[in-house]
Amino acid sequence: MKNILFILFLTLSLVACKDNAANPDVAVSIEDDVKFLSDDKLEGRQTGSDGEKAAAEYIAERFQSMGLEAKGTEGYFQEFSFKPKTDPHQEVNYTVKDGDSTITGTNVIAYLDNKAENTIIIGAHYDHLGYGAEGSLYRGEKNEIHNGADDNASGVAVLLDLAKKLKSKNKGNNYLFMTFSGEEMGLLGSNYFTKNPTIDLSKANYMLNMDMVGRLKQDSTLAVYGLGTSPILKQVVKANNSKFKIIENESGVGPSDHTSFYNSDIPVLHFFTGQHEDYHKPGDDFEKLNYEGMKTISTYIFDIISDLDDNGKLAFRKTKNESEDVPRFKVGLGVIPDYLYDGKGMRIDGVSEDKPAQKAGLQKGDIVVKLGDSLVTDMMSYMRALSVFDKGDKTKVVVKRGEEEVEADLEF
Repeated sequence: MKNILFILFLTLSLVACKDNAANPDVAVSIEDDVKFLSDDKLEGRQTGSDGEKAAAEYIAERFQSMGLEAKGTEGYFQEFSFKPKTDPHQEVNYTVKDGDSTITGTNVIAYLDNKAENTIIIGAHYDHLGYGAEGSLYRGEKNEIHNGADDNASGVAVLLDLAKKLKSKNKGNNYLFMTFSGEEMGLLGSNYFTKNPTIDLSKANYMLNMDMVGRLKQDSTLAVYGLGTSPILKQVVKANNSKFKIIENESGVGPSDHTSFYNSDIPVLHFFTGQHEDYHKPGDDFEKLNYEGMKTISTYIFDIISDLDDNGKLAFRKTKNESEDVPRFKVGLGVIPDYLYDGKGMRIDGVSEDKPAQKAGLQKGDIVVKLGDSLVTDMMSYMRALSVFDKGDKTKVVVKRGEEEVEADLEF
């Protein structure tokens, strides 16, 4: 009965999508796309699951409704198979091959052919964590669906909005629109595509990636990564910005799918509105997103594309991989850092239950300024300070809370 209702839900949604696209007076909005992709009925879109396949079908229908050419290996789809490092969650319905543990993920790929020399790749992953796959930060006793509205229905919705905008403008490049599977399991879908491309990657101009762009904060902080991967990118990102407080990062390497393209010598830009207390938890739901902020981000990315439309193929430049400098540590504080914070110290954006930070009384919004004997001035100094401790060590932590400094005892 459950499967019959699921199929009925999907069919009705896809029919509504087709009808909306056919009627110029009824547009599919960013909100509509996020609401479908983050619905409980898709059960968290874990890679290879029935819910992820339903999401793939929906995205393919959206591409088709816009008149975009299929550019997968089978229509809009590009399947890839792998054996997971850990057993799939028992709650998830997987399609397995020949009775073994192999999982099949599916990239969804569409093409806008402007008969141009080069192609811009625009991407966002659409998989998430199902009922709490590896990577979940939820510690409740009962399994709950992780809907991933921000991570990353938001990026897919902005991608679809950009596809709609680019249908009639900016003809200096072709466009490849890709939604990736397997990102949460280690950038599997994007990595597979770069090794098995459906276009000539030597003609790829640059790649734009959106991952978690749904929670633009009140101060309009937007992180943009990859500014150093082509000499012109920093200038273009700054010149077209009038709405955001931009946090710049030059590296082409990071924990999302743009890394796969940077490793293929393609310039990249990655857009991100920051982590939050619902990251990789069941609370990442539709109603918590900033839809006006998402529309503004879509317009900003469109303006960047427009500015670069007549620049030809961008030169690629290697950047320093900041992750190579990250210290290794044996313990964790049990917090979600605010990666968009550019003040002095490390601001806490979320506190995990039953971890050292919570036991010490630390709170969301606290800014760590000292850990043990080390001053904390930024994320890197925080990680260096953390790296000296072993499990069972005791120390003191100093945080700035509002206008005062608070000292607390900490045990790892």
